Amino acid sequence: MNPTMLLLVQLALILGAARACGALLQRFGQPPVIGEMAAGLLLGPIAFGAWLPELHGVLFASSSLPPLSGLANIGVVLFMFIVGVELRAPEGTTAQVRASVLVGLSGIVLPLLLGLAAAPWLFARFAPQGIGFWPFALFIAAAMSVTAFPVLARILKDRNLTRTPAGRLALGAAVIDDATVWMFLAIVLTLTGGNSHGGVGFTAAGAAVLIAVVFGMLKPVYARVLTPRASDGSYAPTALVWVPIGVLACAAAAEWIGLHAIFGSFLFGICVPRDDRLLEHLAGRIEPLAISLLMPVLFAVAGQATSPGVFVGAGVAGFALVVGVAVTGKLLGCTLGARLSGHDWRDSLSVGSLMNARGLMELVVIKIGLDSGVIGPDLFTLLFGMTLVTTVMASPMVAWLQRGRHTVTASGLGAGNQPH
Repeated sequence: MNPTMLLLVQLALILGAARACGALLQRFGQPPVIGEMAAGLLLGPIAFGAWLPELHGVLFASSSLPPLSGLANIGVVLFMFIVGVELRAPEGTTAQVRASVLVGLSGIVLPLLLGLAAAPWLFARFAPQGIGFWPFALFIAAAMSVTAFPVLARILKDRNLTRTPAGRLALGAAVIDDATVWMFLAIVLTLTGGNSHGGVGFTAAGAAVLIAVVFGMLKPVYARVLTPRASDGSYAPTALVWVPIGVLACAAAAEWIGLHAIFGSFLFGICVPRDDRLLEHLAGRIEPLAISLLMPVLFAVAGQATSPGVFVGAGVAGFALVVGVAVTGKLLGCTLGARLSGHDWRDSLSVGSLMNARGLMELVVIKIGLDSGVIGPDLFTLLFGMTLVTTVMASPMVAWLQRGRHTVTASGLGAGNQPH
């Protein structure tokens, strides 16, 4: 089988498995992305490689993975650009914004502390050769703190909870959480020196220069380039061509200085003008490519990196530990933060359950850790499993907690004293 045919067969198999698993999980009230992630895991050595090792060896030989990895990396870059584009400051009254900040930070601090507490045990058993304790420990702490904003928003939309107090609070807190965790992760990768040419100092200086260029130069330039036409308010096609150029250039710059490429695309997404029509247009053009086509490829590539024999001995204890730390830290931290903000226990637990969903964002984080050499395949597999468990938990927990609590009509407006 020549390389082109093999790539086409791989893509057909990956997309077919992702769609089938996504549709199956959706029938059980779960976001399709969970099924797509599970499909990636099943296509790896844990399932496909164990059941049909010879066929798996032909279709997913290690020598055939670089083209898939390239597509997956482009997908992640585009996805993080959309995350940056859609990142908005929490909205509402001063009290609501303050509550979002409190929940977001409490959902970071407690998982960070618990992650640091678990790090010595994990380091002794799962750390790759040559990695220092503190980069490893800080990465584990960051991985415990992630919330999947896209999954959270999808659950709220599916459950008609977006306009409820718990929904508004969770959305605002997730913005705080995501922005803080990505900055923290950038610091962690800077401390490792990444893949840069000059170690930690070069990466740190390069990151500062990149931020200055993006916000000091590119932001005003793109504000002029992406000005809608006065005649009909639309955007010139030639102007929109400059958006993917900026995304890829910033991603390449971030990769060159030793950070992962996603940090460049994320920064560029933040600097794009905050015009609703523009953001809707960009999301409508890029999301189908990034989410529907390229993200399943990322899940499959991640699945190939898993270790089939890890769930024995220390691996079982390690899996229980990372799941326990992740759930306890996020659920307890965010629930207490919401309760301190004046919400009742049911809404507070709903917020904690939503913030516990890690989804695609967590998978991106742990794949970065694996690619950077901060974690190895065994721990990556355990964290992949934790990602699935915590994401699957979110929707049924919220449905149970909010059952009969908020009734929203088809128009999105509640009756009586229901939230608007």
